[in-house]
Amino acid sequence: MPDLILLIDDDDSLRRVTGHNLERAGFTVRLAASGRQGLELFKAESFDLVITDVKLGDLDGLTVLAAIKERAPETPVIVITAFGSIDLAVRAMQEGAFTFITKPFDRETLRLACRKALEMRNLKLRNRDLAAEVDRLSGAEGMETANPAMAELLEVALRAADSEASVLITGESGTGKEVLARLLHRHSPRREGPMVAVNCAAIPPTLLESELFGHVRGAFTGAVANRRGRFQTAAGGTIFLDEIGELQPELQAKLLRVIQEREVEPVGSDRREKIDVRLIAATNRDIQAEIATGRFREDLFYRLGVILLEIPSLRQRREDIPALIAHFLKRIGAPPEVRFNPEALARLADYPWPGNIRELGNLVERSVILRRGAEIGPADLQLPAPAGAAGNSWLPELPPDGLSLEEVEKELIQKALARSGGNRSQAARLLRLPRHVLIYRLEKFGLN
Repeated sequence: MPDLILLIDDDDSLRRVTGHNLERAGFTVRLAASGRQGLELFKAESFDLVITDVKLGDLDGLTVLAAIKERAPETPVIVITAFGSIDLAVRAMQEGAFTFITKPFDRETLRLACRKALEMRNLKLRNRDLAAEVDRLSGAEGMETANPAMAELLEVALRAADSEASVLITGESGTGKEVLARLLHRHSPRREGPMVAVNCAAIPPTLLESELFGHVRGAFTGAVANRRGRFQTAAGGTIFLDEIGELQPELQAKLLRVIQEREVEPVGSDRREKIDVRLIAATNRDIQAEIATGRFREDLFYRLGVILLEIPSLRQRREDIPALIAHFLKRIGAPPEVRFNPEALARLADYPWPGNIRELGNLVERSVILRRGAEIGPADLQLPAPAGAAGNSWLPELPPDGLSLEEVEKELIQKALARSGGNRSQAARLLRLPRHVLIYRLEKFGLN
């Protein structure tokens, strides 16, 4: 479909000739003989480009420009001006006009300006759509809330986003810490730069230093070439260190120096490199308890937690469950007629949600796949226990002839590993066990 251009000019002859030339170039053109007529047309239709004379009989071009930009900021405006009113045209540029063309002008000059303006508009629209899709895929839309504590947290986060201060996000596994980190990046001055995420628990401690800070050729066996670390690749943007509580003490000290000096030293190098990144970290550990036991440096905590954001668990914001379900239904592309009935929603409101929002997202997807009809009821949910069940009613009944406690323990460990995606630290937290005790039991049951 041809681009639609609004041409506003009070010179009848010039208006007709210019409109004719633009239509010959493949555009669709609407003509207006005055500023007020042009604005009326602009309100009635959606235009891709506006061309206006800076001197009109009833309104000046700056007034027309301001009205257009207020109504549709993405619409480019080309200003036509006589030589004597160039100062006015420059003011129009300062107030948002795409460019100005002085009279008299040839057809090709105007056509080229129109094509460039339309290309710029299309690029901005594509970037806006891409940003919206990134937010959708990253789950940022799911941060909307009806919970007062969560709303206050988001308000603080959006105020903090505009700063360069380090942020530490805490909360249980599955509460959306990375989603909040991406929201901070998207609303920060560094939004045009990269967002580099590193899961510190997923990388072996012996490799994590090289992964974060890079290495030089020959630094260790297998280092056949120089390699940039994640801090270097995040230059101009944000680095997100998830599971920061898993860092070994030696690496904690090196990270502290990086934050203080704003420079990294690649493994095997004696030269330091300046870095330009904003640091966001996250942990699902009780960081104060980790400090008290000496497992986490207090000075590093204060460097990371200039701004501290603690995300409430889903158990603490149950009123958000219906909105989150709607978000996940949209995200997985569920048919519009699919819905959770009131009985299912009541059941979900009573469930304790040990896996938080991540568990809810998995449940919504599973329920949509296995549903018997458009309406999802309690029978489609496949929750581990009846909602509102008291005590440890999820445990199996003890049969008359007894059962093997070791088999029950082994099965619980396997379920914790499955829920945590094989992450031993997360599985240990789900089972309320120290990590070394879980590793002992894994070896005991042959689950390595």
